[in-house]
Amino acid sequence: MSFRNICIFGAGALGGAIAAKLASSIGAEATVSVVARGAHLDAIRRDGLRLMEADVEAPLTINLTATDNPRELPPQDLLITGLKGHQLSAAAEGIGLLLKDGTRVMMILNGIPWWYFHRDQDSGHAELQFDELDEGGKLWRLVGPERVIGCVAHQGAEVSKPGEIRLSNKGHFILGEPSGDISYDLRNVEALLQRADIGVKLSRRIRDDIWSKLMGNASFNPISALTRSLMSNLMADAAITVQIGKVMKEVKAVGEALGANVGMSVEQRLEQARQIGPVRTSMLQDLLAGKSLEITPLVGMVVSLGRLTATPTPVSETILALVSQLDRENCQIG
Repeated sequence: MSFRNICIFGAGALGGAIAAKLASSIGAEATVSVVARGAHLDAIRRDGLRLMEADVEAPLTINLTATDNPRELPPQDLLITGLKGHQLSAAAEGIGLLLKDGTRVMMILNGIPWWYFHRDQDSGHAELQFDELDEGGKLWRLVGPERVIGCVAHQGAEVSKPGEIRLSNKGHFILGEPSGDISYDLRNVEALLQRADIGVKLSRRIRDDIWSKLMGNASFNPISALTRSLMSNLMADAAITVQIGKVMKEVKAVGEALGANVGMSVEQRLEQARQIGPVRTSMLQDLLAGKSLEITPLVGMVVSLGRLTATPTPVSETILALVSQLDRENCQIG
């Protein structure tokens, strides 16, 4: 076991599921802890972290160290972040407290991550930073892009109630170094996740995987929030499906303008979506819970990078304006 101390910073749906599976598989060989907050943290402390997996009858309940104060934990060998992209910058100082020489940080993120242009050899914009993803450069400075292992999640998950997480499918996670190397650390993280029965694939071109998933996230998430619709209902509406396809086409064009090989066609991505079923997107979950929405990494950056590359994104611009207003109204009500 290369990692003796492992912390999941942000133990919501995906982070909590990984924490539970890691803690149940590693036993006494390593210490798994979580940083969480609010009612979810209280429930984990009181009753343990409960995981309901698709097609598994008995739930998994794990007791582990849980805190909202990173200062209570020792420096970590591996840190896994489950926070959304718009939450990360505010957590930079807390994350930084848990780092030491050699600590790797696996960041589960939807959309364009703050580290995207680090060691990027395809776009012509290597080391470019965006303040809207990393306010004041906190993550770049306090965490450092050189520590990052990129992660694209293909796993449906939801916090069904405080302390309890439900997985809707048997998903997988795609991991990659920003440099494209299949490094020793990357192999170690792969082995760790495989041991916990977590599906994992390694990628030499993690940015391609980011854009492939973003075709769905940039369309389904905001449109589901604007309409309060399940995935199955979105895909059953022909008029909405047309608009989803337009967003996907824009996302694909922006990604390719930055040197990504998206690979999947819009028609193939839509056909994939038709198989998902009556699932609530993460943005719809946050909307209904009165939480701030993950707009910038999913939609705002498509527009910003479209401008950077002179790639038109008219439908994405419209959706960005609408969902931003929805977010403001929802936060005022909450």
